[in-house]
This record gives sequence, structure tokens and C-alpha cells, in this order.
Amino acid sequence: MPFPNVRKEIEEREKTYFSRYAALSADSRGRLVNEEPCQVRTDYQRDRDRIIHSKSFRRLKHKTQVFIAPEGDHYRTRLTHTLEVAQISRTIARALRLNEDLAEAIALGHDLGHTPFGHAGEEALSEVYPAGFRHNEQSLRIVDHLEGGTSVGYSLERVGRPEGGLNLTWEVRDGILHHTGQGMPVTLEGQIVRIADRIAYINHDIDDALRAGIIQTGDLPRESIKLVGEVHRSRINTMVLAMIENSLDQPEIRMGEEVQLAMDALRSFLFERVYIGSLAKKEEQKARRIIKILYQYYVDDPSTLPEDQREKIAGEGVERCVVDYVAGMTDHFAIKMFEIYFLPFSWPFSEAQFEVRG
Repeated sequence: MPFPNVRKEIEEREKTYFSRYAALSADSRGRLVNEEPCQVRTDYQRDRDRIIHSKSFRRLKHKTQVFIAPEGDHYRTRLTHTLEVAQISRTIARALRLNEDLAEAIALGHDLGHTPFGHAGEEALSEVYPAGFRHNEQSLRIVDHLEGGTSVGYSLERVGRPEGGLNLTWEVRDGILHHTGQGMPVTLEGQIVRIADRIAYINHDIDDALRAGIIQTGDLPRESIKLVGEVHRSRINTMVLAMIENSLDQPEIRMGEEVQLAMDALRSFLFERVYIGSLAKKEEQKARRIIKILYQYYVDDPSTLPEDQREKIAGEGVERCVVDYVAGMTDHFAIKMFEIYFLPFSWPFSEAQFEVRG
């Protein structure tokens, strides 16, 4: 008995069930390099799987969301933020009869390009790198060039991209690039992720700030809280329901003016009380210095870069390769490299320590 083509069955079900505004898997604009379709998974399911199995995705568990090196086990990291965005995006996409798999793939890949130490690291790299640095553009660069290989189930030779890359579909790449910034994602699934990202970080950053004692529940804007809810789960539920109610069978994703204004007020509150100048942010200046010093160190002495980065210098330039390397570091690794290069070793020294330093 021949193996059934499960992918085609899924694609046919999408055509029957999905909204007329959904991005159908069978109608994707395709990949940078053509590949044989999978018998079991749609193209968007394959993209999701490639992202999950990537090294960049795994490193998110050791990258800052808001609080640098928190002591508690329950503070969000860049990975847990990503998972929350994916969950919210899937819920909304399913309710709107849009493509859950596409929304999930975009959500899982949207922050792959974030630096160590969160936005502090992003701002530091943008200040020293002449071309500027934006994490959404770096996320796209990662899936287009910096990741890839047999770890995601396909060979670079078959994909045909000597510089690597996950060879994702156009729709996922568009959603990753435009999850923030001026441009708007073309697909409604991408638009969902753009708003779900904000829903997730506003609410979990309030939760983490309360846990840290930086703010108290009574500090939150009362009119906004009265509308969206007193507790974490209620606020998310209100925002998600508002998106579904105002976007059902519509050609664009929107939240509705009243809830949108409440969410914007909560975001402004976080900038005023948490993101800028709070006690938890005082360590960010140290983090910025670490990033800037490491960047300049590698630019001045590229021989200290790993071999795979050095091999790209002729084609990409030193500064581009250094940015890729530093941006890809976890918080722990960036601190470790700073200690190795700029702090004195304890006596007695070991040969291994000097070999790392170079």
C-alpha cells in the first residue's frame, strides 16, 4: 500500500475550512531555493520545525527579555517570551480560521536575532556598528544565511545555498522581518504575530515587574486595568478577544479602539516605570559596555573570532562578521568572553586559559 500524501490532504482541508483571507499553504510564494515538498508536512509546518531545531532558537533560553541575569526561576527569558507569542498567535489564528502553522512559524522565529542583554544589547550594537543594528533584520539574516545544515534535516548542497540558511518560505520571512518597525506584514498571520508580540511582552513584563517589586498593582493605570482586567490572565484574554471580535472575516487584523488605547497606556506606563530608569535597569550600562568592548576587540583582532566567522570575512567584511558573532551570544557567553579577555586570571594559571585568550 503506497504511503498517503498527508500534506496534500491538509492543503485540501485548508481550502475548505480556512477564511478567504488566510494564507493557504499550497499558495505560498515559495522559498529562495526550490525544494521537493514533504509528504507529511505543509511548507509552513516545515518552517516551524526548522526554526525549533535551530541553534539560534535554543540560545534564546539564555538571552535577556527585560531583567538581566535574574535570580528567580520564573522571570521571562527571550525563549519563554517567544513561546508566549506563539501561543497567543495560534489562539487568534485558529479563532479567525487563518493559518495557525504560518502564525506559529513567524512567532517562533521573530526574535532569533536578538542580542544578549535584550534591547540594551541591541542599542549598543546599533551605536558601534556603522550600518546600525535592528533585531528584526538580524532575525531574517539568521534564517536566510547564518543557520542551516543537517541539523534541520536537509543538506546545504541540496538547498543550494553555500552560505547556509534555513530556506524558509516568503511568508514566514516577511512576517519575521515586519513583526516590528515601519513595514506591515503582508499576511494576516504576520499581522497577528505583530500584535501578539506586544500583548505578550506588555503583560508578562507587568507580571515580572510585580514579582520583582519594582511596581505594585495599585501603580497600574486604573482606567486601563478596569477595562482589560486586574490579573494577568484576564488582561491577555481581554486583548485576545478584542482582536478576534474586530478581525473576524476582515481583511486586516485590529484590536478595536478602546482596548487598543488601554494597551497603549499600559505600554507607556512600562516605559516610564520599568523600561527606563528603574532599579532593575541599572545594570544595563554595564551590559552595554560589555557589548561595545567585545565588538571593538574582535574588530581590532579578527584572529580571535571562531574559524567559521573568520572564513566569511573576505566576503562579508570584518564588522559584519563581528556583529553576527556578538549578536548571537547568550548573556552568559558574552560575560564569559569579557572575563577571559579583560579580567585577570587567578593564580595558578592554566594553559587552557591562555589558549582561549589567544
